[in-house]
Amino acid sequence: MSVALRVASRLGLFSRTFLLLTVLMTASLAAWLQAFRSMEVEPRAQQVAQQIVTVVNITRAALIHSAPQERRYLLLDLATNEGIQVYPHEKDDLTVPLPDRQVLQRVEEQVIDRLGADTVVAWEVNRIPGLWVSFSIDDDDYWMVVERDRAERVPGVEWLGWGAAALLLSLLGAAVIVGFVNRPLSRLSRATLALSRGETPPPLPESGPEEIRRVNTNFNRMVEELDRAEADRALMLAGISHDLRTPLARLRLEIELSGVSEASRDAVDEDLAQIDRTIGQFMEYARPANSPDRNNDISELISEMTERECSHTETLGGTLQVGIAPNLWARIASADLQRVVGNLLENARRYGHLPDEPPHIELRVAAQGSNVLIDVSDRGPGVRPEDVPRLLRPFTRGSDARTNAGGAGLGLAIVKRLLLRAGGTLNLINRDGGGLTARITLPAAQRPIESK
Repeated sequence: MSVALRVASRLGLFSRTFLLLTVLMTASLAAWLQAFRSMEVEPRAQQVAQQIVTVVNITRAALIHSAPQERRYLLLDLATNEGIQVYPHEKDDLTVPLPDRQVLQRVEEQVIDRLGADTVVAWEVNRIPGLWVSFSIDDDDYWMVVERDRAERVPGVEWLGWGAAALLLSLLGAAVIVGFVNRPLSRLSRATLALSRGETPPPLPESGPEEIRRVNTNFNRMVEELDRAEADRALMLAGISHDLRTPLARLRLEIELSGVSEASRDAVDEDLAQIDRTIGQFMEYARPANSPDRNNDISELISEMTERECSHTETLGGTLQVGIAPNLWARIASADLQRVVGNLLENARRYGHLPDEPPHIELRVAAQGSNVLIDVSDRGPGVRPEDVPRLLRPFTRGSDARTNAGGAGLGLAIVKRLLLRAGGTLNLINRDGGGLTARITLPAAQRPIESK
């Protein structure tokens, strides 16, 4: 029972509702069939008993009033045309009583009641099957035997056929009814899932029952408001970026033309660069993710950007070791993948090294089961395990050991946000011997046929 409940709990709404209706309808149909059969017992028993009594009386009357020399032909005619046979009743006959079934017991009671208390009704005599009824002519006793089907007409196949047909029609009706309820809910569930991934789902139909129509209308209005808020946010940040970067450019020019010392100029320039990077991170976080409209070759996309990333790392005095397994595919927009990997590499270059040491970074792309793993590893101080969940939230920085450069704390939040739409995840894992591994996990996809 507990296993059945666990299995049922894992089914969808349509399956659970349909299964419940199936069980209820089957139980209801079985109860109705049983009730109908119970109500049918008495009328059927009276009808069968009346037929048997009539056959016995007619047979006895025919034998009494027929000439002795004609009785043999009369018995032959009854056996051939009517299936009625007459045998002498002997005292040593071996009889088997009727089975303990309600209809047959009622038939036996009514036959004995109508033909007399000395009447014997048997289910088998001398190992010959049939419905046997005794009767007397003068001082001679006889058996009349008819086929059992006359007494026990149990239309099992017919009952089963009609019951199956009724159950099938009921289940078809239940499936239609459940579909009417489940279809709008499934459509709403898919739209909600798309919205949670940052996609804009198509409008839900504002038709049908009032309750469904009201829900769909409110959902469509909510999607419109979210799109409008997203557009307003992007526009606002774009305006802020423009209005801030223009005076920053003028400040840089004025610093270059001023007569301040080289050290002061470098300090101011670094502050301006930090402000510019912060503005860039805000813009990067506000930029919407691209829809993963097709499968992409992860190996090829990352390989294309490694030459530039290796060169950039070497200019900082560091190294970037790359190991990319070929022909790994996933459903993610190429621009988003490059932004994700680029952010992690930049994060490793800034924070993934000890003081006065150049960064040493490893980039690995490999398959693991049904996933594609992208690891960006460094040999920096790592992070405390309790800080890992917090680091993935916007505007959050790690410990002082990894925050010796400026930033808005949006780098990892941007990576997580871009991966969310592609169904991917980001995990931060401390390495043995020191350092941190930022691991991207993406569901693997099939290589498109046209790309083969």
